[in-house]
Amino acid sequence: MSVDRAEGLERPDGVGVGNGVGRDEEEAVMTLAAPVATATAAEVTTTEVRYYPVAPGVRLNVRRGPGTQYPIVRILPEGARVPIFCQTPGTTVTGPYGTTNIWDNIDDGEYVSDAYVNTGSDGYVRPRCS
Repeated sequence: MSVDRAEGLERPDGVGVGNGVGRDEEEAVMTLAAPVATATAAEVTTTEVRYYPVAPGVRLNVRRGPGTQYPIVRILPEGARVPIFCQTPGTTVTGPYGTTNIWDNIDDGEYVSDAYVNTGSDGYVRPRCS
């Protein structure tokens, strides 16, 4: 999912990527608006995106696709929180939150294994990537 325009970033004090270790109850919410050339302000739809914590003490590899065969594009620091725009099946991975083949799309062309993200579920929590 690509975001052409982000509006209205709301974050409780001290919450965001790189913060929030042990603060699972709090979440940052970003409202994303997709631009439509002929839409009025009332016609623009928005979607709330929740940030999920990465397992404590983990520096998580972010990959170009949903599998360990894809190249690493960056490494998230300990205590990171990630948005999940969509989820897709890929390489099966075992991590702190179990064994799964679900991969989370956290940015355009960037994926992390759901086995390292505390979503509170063993299944899909966001729509499947198209």
